[in-house]
Amino acid sequence: MSEINNNNNSNTTNINNNEKDNEKDKDNKSQTPLILYTSKHLNYLQNLDKTRDKNSIGFYFNEHLKVSALYWGCSSLNLLNSLSTHNKSETISFLLKCQNPNGGFGGSIGQDSHITSTHYALLTLAQFNSLNLISAESIALYIKSLQNNDGSFKGDEYAETDSRFSYCAVAILKILNKLNENYINIPKATEYVLSCQNFDGGFGSIPGAESHGAYCFTCIGFLSVTNQLNLVNKFQTGKWLAERQTHLGGFNGRPEKLPDVCYSWWVLSSMSMIGTEGFFNKELLIKFILECQDEELGGIGDRPGNYHDVFHTFFGLCGLSLMKYEGLKMIDPTWAIPVDDVKNFLK
Repeated sequence: MSEINNNNNSNTTNINNNEKDNEKDKDNKSQTPLILYTSKHLNYLQNLDKTRDKNSIGFYFNEHLKVSALYWGCSSLNLLNSLSTHNKSETISFLLKCQNPNGGFGGSIGQDSHITSTHYALLTLAQFNSLNLISAESIALYIKSLQNNDGSFKGDEYAETDSRFSYCAVAILKILNKLNENYINIPKATEYVLSCQNFDGGFGSIPGAESHGAYCFTCIGFLSVTNQLNLVNKFQTGKWLAERQTHLGGFNGRPEKLPDVCYSWWVLSSMSMIGTEGFFNKELLIKFILECQDEELGGIGDRPGNYHDVFHTFFGLCGLSLMKYEGLKMIDPTWAIPVDDVKNFLK
C-alpha cells in the first residue's frame, strides 16, 4: 500500500511540474514581442498556385474562386512590397481568358460572368498597370445591364441582389472612367443604398436587413466612390462601427459575434472613409491580428489558433496597413489596393 501511495505521490508531483512548465511556456510566449512574419507570409503566398493534387475534389470545388484568390494573393504580395515576384504575364493571360462575350468576368475560365469577379479582375489588372488590355465599353455595358428598376444591382443574370453589388458597380465604372448617366442611374442607386441603413447607424445587405460590418463597407464605399460621404451621419455610424471591437481586440461583424480578422478591414476601412479612426483601440487590434498569424507556415487565420487562408491573410494585412504598420504599403480604404496603384485609374 505504501508503494502505491508513493507512486501516486510521484505521479501527482510530475503532473504538477508539467502544469507549471506549461504555464511558464505560456508566460514566456505572452512576453515574446509580436511581429509580422513577413518572410513566412511571402513563402505561403508565393506557393499558393503550386497545388499538390490537381485531381483532388477540393481543386474543383474552389474553381469559382480563382479570380478572387488571385486578387487576394496578388494584393497581399503587393502590400508586402513583393508583387514583382509573381508571374505578371501568366496572371494577365489567365484573367483575360476569364472574360466572357457579355463583357463580364467569371470566377475562372469558362465560368459565368459575375459582378464581383469582374471587380476583382479589374483591381488585379490595375495593380499590374494593365487596364489598357481590356475593352472598357463592353464591361460598362455589362454593368449597365445589371441595374434594377429600384436602383439596386444584380450580381449576375440570375438576379441575386444586395448592396455589395452596388459598390462593385460604381467601383468598376469609376475604374473604367464610365461613371456617368450613360451607364448608371446614380440617384436611384444612391436611394437604394441609403435604404439599407438602419436606425443604429449600420448598413445591411438589403433594406430591412440586420446591420453588418461588411455591408457598412460596401454602402460607405459606394458613397465614397460617388463623392457622397456627406450623406452619412458620421458620429452615429462611427459609433456603431466602434462597438464592433471586442475585449480580445478584434472586430466582429455584428453584435454578440466572435471577432474575425477580416473585419479588421471591413470595419476599419469604413471608419477611415468617414473619418472616425480615433474611435477604437489601435494597439489591441494590431495585437489581435498578429496573434492570428501561423508562425510556422505563414498566413493569417480568422482567429488565434485557427488555420490560415489567403482571404484572411489579405484582410489582416489590409487592417495592419490602415494602421500604418511598418513594412507595408499604404492601402486605400475605398479601393482595397495600395494607394500608389489607385493612381493607375484615378488620373
